[in-house]
Amino acid sequence: MKPELSVIIPIYNEQDGLASLFARLYPALDALQTSYEIIFINDGSRDNSVAILAEQFRQRPDVTRVVLFNGNYGQHMAILAGFEASRGQIMVTLDADLQNPPEEIGNLVAKMREGYDYVGSIRRKRQDSAWRTLASKMMNRLRERITNIKITDQGNMLRAYGRNVIDLVNQCAEVNTFVPALAYTFARKPTEITVEHEERAAGESKYSLYSLIRLNFDLVTGFSLIPLQIFSMLGMLLSFSSAVLVIYLLARRFLFGAEAQGVFTLFAIAFFLMGVILFGIGLVGEYVGRIFQQVRARPRYVVQTILQDGMAQAEAEAPSYVRLEKRQVGR
Repeated sequence: MKPELSVIIPIYNEQDGLASLFARLYPALDALQTSYEIIFINDGSRDNSVAILAEQFRQRPDVTRVVLFNGNYGQHMAILAGFEASRGQIMVTLDADLQNPPEEIGNLVAKMREGYDYVGSIRRKRQDSAWRTLASKMMNRLRERITNIKITDQGNMLRAYGRNVIDLVNQCAEVNTFVPALAYTFARKPTEITVEHEERAAGESKYSLYSLIRLNFDLVTGFSLIPLQIFSMLGMLLSFSSAVLVIYLLARRFLFGAEAQGVFTLFAIAFFLMGVILFGIGLVGEYVGRIFQQVRARPRYVVQTILQDGMAQAEAEAPSYVRLEKRQVGR
């Protein structure tokens, strides 16, 4: 029997906070009085997270499923794997760090039942550092102008999706993507609600500054060609300006003779143009790199094992649970 609700939680080195997560998550979902499943995706954790997840599966095999990757593929690939494994009509994604309270899931489900097929969330008061909050707001504005995807709080992973949206997402084979934006493009009736935000229960954020920059590159280049078009127009403008400058310098030379006063100005203009060119080449490289990764057609992630109902009894005495099922998920 398919559940109404599937909760998808990526896990990467979260051993210190999993007990707190379990203690709040299961009671919050039981209180909803609806059928549900929880899908944990272990994204190549190097700590004791796998053993803790396996033990939790043995305690609640009726509503718990665990997907184990054979390596680290990133949060968004883990979410996509959770979408592939989900069976519910409503999918909710949740981080394991408890910054988004599990008790808020009920509010998202209630909003979905009103007829929406995508419910985003806006953190009422962010518990992040000032620089991260500011950088996120700046990227939100830039992304909305470039991609026309209206997500107020793109860094918040607590979101709900309808089965119609997830079925379309599962048909996509993008190697690099931003899941909330991808789902938004397929939603017929999206909306957002405000949710609480707490400090991390344990551990540290897995997103470094480089990871955040890469994520925003994936977001911008994956959903818009506007950056390339801007550089095309900028190239035409600079070419026209350079032609005017050359005519002006030639006229000055013929009218006033050779002079050396403008040498450093020319150097400054040349360095500026070289910087623009190098940035443009880098931008084109981003698009070309995405094409290169896509045409290789390698699996986006490899699922080593799935722990799910019906396997608990068979594996209760087994020394290792990683031999249950092996498969590759790709394009």
